[in-house]
Amino acid sequence: MDIVFIKQLEVITTIGVYEWEKSLQQKLYFDLEMAFDNRPAALNDDINLALNYFSVSEVVNQFAQKHQFELIETMAERVAALIMEQFSVPWIKLTLHKPGALPKAQSLGVQIERGAR
Repeated sequence: MDIVFIKQLEVITTIGVYEWEKSLQQKLYFDLEMAFDNRPAALNDDINLALNYFSVSEVVNQFAQKHQFELIETMAERVAALIMEQFSVPWIKLTLHKPGALPKAQSLGVQIERGAR
């Protein structure tokens, strides 16, 4: 199976457990690796047969802007499920970064894998 990826997709959302976090917008970064058979698209040079990077990024961005969660774990699970369902992706590896959340760390985050290659 081929892997289609998007690295460091920046979204702005409201996320956090603490009350002060619930009143502001924060940056999150998504790294997405998605299993997809690229052969039909490549053979026909047809975007309609490909996993459209732009469409995936727009869906993730819109979802993150529309939904508010306390945990990045929840955001990761919901985005992974959304991509798998909406784009018929059989496997996804999603890494979600929350930069600046810890004073002495560049970023913190979670990484999940769902589905089967």
